[in-house]
Amino acid sequence: MDKQILEFLPGFIEVLGLDEEPMGIYYTDKEPEKGFSPKPGDTPTREKEMNNSIEWQVIFKDFSCAIGHIWRARKKKTPAWFDADHFGCPGAAFWLGFIKPQTETIIHYVSTGIPGHMEGECYCESPDELRRIFEYIDPRPAPGRFCVVKPLSLFKDDEDPEIVAFFCRPETMSGLHQLAAFVTNDPEAVVSPWGAACTNLITWPLRYLEKGQNKAVLGGWDPSARKFFKTDELSLTVPLAMFNQMIKRYKESFLSGKTWANVQKKIIRSKKAWGEIK
Repeated sequence: MDKQILEFLPGFIEVLGLDEEPMGIYYTDKEPEKGFSPKPGDTPTREKEMNNSIEWQVIFKDFSCAIGHIWRARKKKTPAWFDADHFGCPGAAFWLGFIKPQTETIIHYVSTGIPGHMEGECYCESPDELRRIFEYIDPRPAPGRFCVVKPLSLFKDDEDPEIVAFFCRPETMSGLHQLAAFVTNDPEAVVSPWGAACTNLITWPLRYLEKGQNKAVLGGWDPSARKFFKTDELSLTVPLAMFNQMIKRYKESFLSGKTWANVQKKIIRSKKAWGEIK
């Protein structure tokens, strides 16, 4: 990780009114020495499903949301990590690139369910439409054994995140949103497609990056994962190159002007309203 970027980071965080440093996300074959991860489990692949060898009762009993582990990592300032054996959620196993294609059981569960057998979440109107969406998003196969999410200050000199994630409320988010356009000169620099919370946090940003598109992805909309966000909090994930430009150029932008100074006052009022400061 670029030492200069890390040196500039505290000032950047202060200007934006962030309460925590961003989280870097990357894949590696080196197992993290510490951090939060789901319990080990048998990876629910389509092949196993076709052979009727998945114990779904065990999968759902040991279910844990990827965002929940990241939430704990944020609070404890330590890594969260996942792999094909430590996935927690069958959805995350797919979105993080550890299995493909997704099982039909999960496709039905996320959409309309199976009458008489399983209630659906109704996040998509039919299994056919959800199957099409999954094929369209087509998560990148994991390039390393582990997907690691950790605070930027924990990155070593020889480590770099592929993408960087912020967690914040709308007042601070307005600064990040506008800054993304400032450093890219792209009026569509920020996108917010459909997906689970981990999809917008990790999958979509990597998809755009793989296609050579310099996009910031706004997320946190997934109702199932909202309990692992602060009230009114959303996520924004950006490619490392965009993040570096944000850090290096934010003083040239509106963030140094009077308009942002007024927003900073609202950020303080918001923190007081939520009891985060007196």
